[in-house]
Amino acid sequence: MISKELIEQLGKKLADMPAQWDGRSAILEMRDADYPHWRQMEWIGFYFQFLCSTRLPPFMTMPGPKYGRADFDGFAEIPWDFKAHPNKNAHGKESTSVIANDWSATVHAVKEFGGVGVVLAGGDALYNDEDRSFQMWHNKLKGRLSMYEKQRKLRKAPSRLKKTEFRLDTIDVIVLDSAMLCTLGSFQTSVKRQESTGLPVEE
Repeated sequence: MISKELIEQLGKKLADMPAQWDGRSAILEMRDADYPHWRQMEWIGFYFQFLCSTRLPPFMTMPGPKYGRADFDGFAEIPWDFKAHPNKNAHGKESTSVIANDWSATVHAVKEFGGVGVVLAGGDALYNDEDRSFQMWHNKLKGRLSMYEKQRKLRKAPSRLKKTEFRLDTIDVIVLDSAMLCTLGSFQTSVKRQESTGLPVEE
């Protein structure tokens, strides 16, 4: 489905990813590069997308194809998405699945190109924002509250602990074809990490 040359290029570039991500430094790096998603509080996923966008071209074009309102992050032989996923949640419970792209878009992309790729960064996140200092710093940097935060306040819902650091330990390259789609769920299905092939991350 994808060439050996593409796998080799991906392996070389992905192995060069930084292993230690600091939330404040990552957000400032994205802001200074005019990356449009630096204001997002769930910064880990967007930072990985940012890292891929700076390292994977020119052999991968970005963004990828769009189906309706859903688009893919990149394209190289097949459409690709870049996801970052903590191994455990804020309560220390192991998380073994990750939310993939829109189901309909994925099905259409598989029909058109024969497959869809997911580059999944896995590691340990640090949730140490008990005093909300990181959240307040980010809000001040943005100059305004996000729509999500405004809606949370209206609902009077408690604020979740924010991720302040991330330690990258594996990068998995997953290729979804029509046969694999039959084994998954429906809209925004979960992709099991154990179905992927891990690539080492250099220190």
